Amino acid sequence: MIELLPLFMIITLMIFLFSGYPVGFVLVGVTSIFSIIAILADIMSIAKLQLFALRAYSMLAESLVFSAVVPLILMGVILARSGQIESFMSVISRAFRRLPGSLPITVLVVGILIAPSAGLIGAAVGTLTIATLPALLQQGYSPKVATGAVAASGTLGIILPPAVMLFFLADLTELPIIETFTGVLYPAALLFGLYALYFVISARGVTANQTVHSVSESIWVSIVKVIGPVVVVGSVLVSIASGWATPTQSGSIGAFAAFVLMAATRPISLSLFKEICIETATIVAMVFLIIIAANAFTLVFRVLDGDQMVENFLTAMNLGAWGTLAFVLLVVFVLGFIIDWLEIVVISLPIFMPILGELDFSAHVGDPLLVKVWFATLFALVLQTSFVTPPFGFALFFLRGSAPPEVRMGDIYRGAVPIVLLQLVVLGLVLAVPWLATSIADAIN
Repeated sequence: MIELLPLFMIITLMIFLFSGYPVGFVLVGVTSIFSIIAILADIMSIAKLQLFALRAYSMLAESLVFSAVVPLILMGVILARSGQIESFMSVISRAFRRLPGSLPITVLVVGILIAPSAGLIGAAVGTLTIATLPALLQQGYSPKVATGAVAASGTLGIILPPAVMLFFLADLTELPIIETFTGVLYPAALLFGLYALYFVISARGVTANQTVHSVSESIWVSIVKVIGPVVVVGSVLVSIASGWATPTQSGSIGAFAAFVLMAATRPISLSLFKEICIETATIVAMVFLIIIAANAFTLVFRVLDGDQMVENFLTAMNLGAWGTLAFVLLVVFVLGFIIDWLEIVVISLPIFMPILGELDFSAHVGDPLLVKVWFATLFALVLQTSFVTPPFGFALFFLRGSAPPEVRMGDIYRGAVPIVLLQLVVLGLVLAVPWLATSIADAIN
């Protein structure tokens, strides 16, 4: 019975995650319960409890990634709260107005800008739903196309630089952040092209009733509304890519640029500043509670020999390199139905990466660095796909919760199906042709 404790630990975690309790508190509770069991069973000494604090401190102090999360989240909150996203969307929608499917394509562009800054899938999809879905429906797009556009936009943006997810993937796959950024660029470009083509075809016959924002303004004002947010996000990417700044410094540059843009385009009141600070602090507290709790969870899981149990299980299945990779990706895909990427990445990757690291894909991919880039890209694409796969796609429930009452869950499911099929096409291409993920990283090394 003792040897099955890691399995019971995972099952208990899944049960409580389904209960709807906050994930951070669930992790703390499950970790505490099984720590007590391990101590009573004489598997873990009480002295080992100090490892929780030491591991958490070591993880946060030594990593260049985690400290970058705070300014990146602040940057996203400032862009959203200051109205920059709404202004950006109004200009882009007017620029694309003569193109069939112009508004869904506009939503894609907006998602590329806002979702990496929003950080978490719930924040990205929720924000995009509130900001864009009513306009799509008002323009005459069917609920299927409208919700599909929001789902595609939110989940595409969440894997694009400087998305917070990529910082965590870089840390846990032991990759430089720039290589992690480059891995998703070609797959994301493919997805954007396929999405745009789908929306052009599906929107034929839709006649726009009005523009999203019919304001009269000079071309210079329009240019500022587009360039401002792009410069803010671009400042993060350029500073990292050039090697001029660390990830933390780059995030700080982005947050400062967002603040300057807000100050230059609207009055800053004390109440607005307070709202930005409270929202940022709330999101950051939630993120780091999950990080620290997940770190403690994996420690207890390993004390109970859970990592050895997983490795023995995969070895007994004798799946080979490709079969093991497919199994791990399937597990990550299923987890994406019920919890956000943050919990999946910080809980599952520390368990699976040592196993994947022993597999030989050199003949298919190249040197070990490129294999890690390929793995990180596959994880990002699998998570993105699971978030919009009916009936349990995590993003779909956030979409429904923020959508107008007339949008039914059936409409959301029908809108998600074409998006999932296109994502699976790109995922299959990256599996078969690793060059799509590794070519830029290979060129810069």
